Amino acid sequence: MDKAFNRVNKTQKYMSEFIPISDAKKMRSGVNVEAIVKSKGDARTVNLKSGGTVDVCDAIIVNGDETEDNQMKLTLWGDDIKAVNVGDKVVITNGYTNEFKGEVSLTKGKYGKMEINP
Repeated sequence: MDKAFNRVNKTQKYMSEFIPISDAKKMRSGVNVEAIVKSKGDARTVNLKSGGTVDVCDAIIVNGDETEDNQMKLTLWGDDIKAVNVGDKVVITNGYTNEFKGEVSLTKGKYGKMEINP
């Protein structure tokens, strides 16, 4: 039982450690970032592979020294689009990144969590 408890504690500790965006860009999953929304684009509707459509929007988030290394695209889906505004503090826990046309973007994904102005 102690081993299971220690494993849970290590996971919880890892899950609460936030990293610079410059490090998040190099990761694929398990990304924990605390950042400020610098800008937000317009929502657009995309087709899902499974059928149907969903609204999606890209925002730019920054942390640390706010240089280009410490900013990245945050992809917002569905209800998150209206919930997030420029100037908000967002905390992404267990998010993941994608790379498209050489640009890395972060999303909370199915198993991640996003808090706004915690």
